[in-house]
Amino acid sequence: MSPPAALLERPEPVTEAAEGPLPGPGRRILIVALNYAPELVGCAKYTTELAEDLLARGHAVEVVAGPPYYPAWEVSAGHSGARWSREVVNGIPVHRTPLYVPRQPTGVRRVAHLASFGLAAAPAAVAVARRFRPDLVFAVAPTLTAAGAALAAARVSGAARWLHIQDFEVDAAFDLGLLRNRRVRGAALGLERRVLSRFDRVSSISPAMVERLAAKGVVPGRAVEFRNWVDVDAVRVLPDSHTAYRRELGLPADRVVALYSGNMAGKQGLEALAEVAARLRAADAPVSLLLCGDGPARAALETACAGMDSVRFLPLQPLARLEELLGTADIHLLPQRPEAADLVLPSKLTGMLASGRPVVAMAEPGSGLAREVEGCGLAVPATGPAMAEAVLALAADPARRAALGAAGRARAETRWKKAAVIGGFEAEMAAVVGGRQAAGAPSR
Repeated sequence: MSPPAALLERPEPVTEAAEGPLPGPGRRILIVALNYAPELVGCAKYTTELAEDLLARGHAVEVVAGPPYYPAWEVSAGHSGARWSREVVNGIPVHRTPLYVPRQPTGVRRVAHLASFGLAAAPAAVAVARRFRPDLVFAVAPTLTAAGAALAAARVSGAARWLHIQDFEVDAAFDLGLLRNRRVRGAALGLERRVLSRFDRVSSISPAMVERLAAKGVVPGRAVEFRNWVDVDAVRVLPDSHTAYRRELGLPADRVVALYSGNMAGKQGLEALAEVAARLRAADAPVSLLLCGDGPARAALETACAGMDSVRFLPLQPLARLEELLGTADIHLLPQRPEAADLVLPSKLTGMLASGRPVVAMAEPGSGLAREVEGCGLAVPATGPAMAEAVLALAADPARRAALGAAGRARAETRWKKAAVIGGFEAEMAAVVGGRQAAGAPSR
């Protein structure tokens, strides 16, 4: 699948004058990331919040990103996938690139999609870096193709280089069956290893994923944990689950609500939710499933659940209603295919824990996800029947639900608190930028 012809053109030149020194200890950070606001889910949420929080802390930030398209896999109205553009989002200049967005993201088309961003991001990132003169270039994977653009931008500006891995896309593409050729896999993993070695820092979002970085050759001292976070002040624990959502959906007060909210794609293992629904209906359990989100797997899930009165579907909800949506749940559902274990830590877990409701997660014993859920939910094998039995057990035991939910909230406040996580990033950034400057990196 060929990228759009626009990818062969050059971006419009950036003509703004270079800015003077920042007051105080502020740094200049250039972020290269496929996904950014106004996207609401997945990596975009964390990249956007990081950028805006760093700006509030006195740093200067600019972003090179694709146009918003996720999770609908369609470029949003008001944006273009065929040209470069520039806008300001909450005070941050965002340089949008052309992007190939397939309507049906099969394996090969997904590769072309990711590659199109890497091709388009490189000239944009270099142009911004020449003017902006960043201290740090921060790239987010997915997609790994952003790494090439980040390295090029760092080279022309003398900036420190940081690659942040939200999921191991090469491993996931083959382990989940999106791509199958073993020779291609070997070549892709070899390229990934060389790319990782060129960054001053490589981070990921869980201890298990940081361990995988070491297995991929990232030397000690360069591999660091930079976990996702939750704003515990924005997601409070609601005193009960009798929210406006229940009234709008006609859910009786005595029904236990099991909620899945997020992207609906292949690696989530959403087909198990249809099995959960069937098992709960067969047991005549007082449980309703609320399935909220969009993505390529939604249509199949709707078909599988057709005729089940206990299942309700909602589109992706506004961020302003996130607290209420999470608080509508009595139980949160976190399906995941076993092949994805330790390749990604689902970002939705943070909000689930902060909401003070227990989680039922598909996670094998000893996996990173199982360790994160331990004590504040139930980890079950990656099957619909196993998840259904866990839901039934929690539905019948309100006291246990309350205890697990309280433990989850406490964990969110200690391990996932936004201010502490980004503060840790800020300290590590100072170390890596200072270390590079002390080592005699080219002056800017």
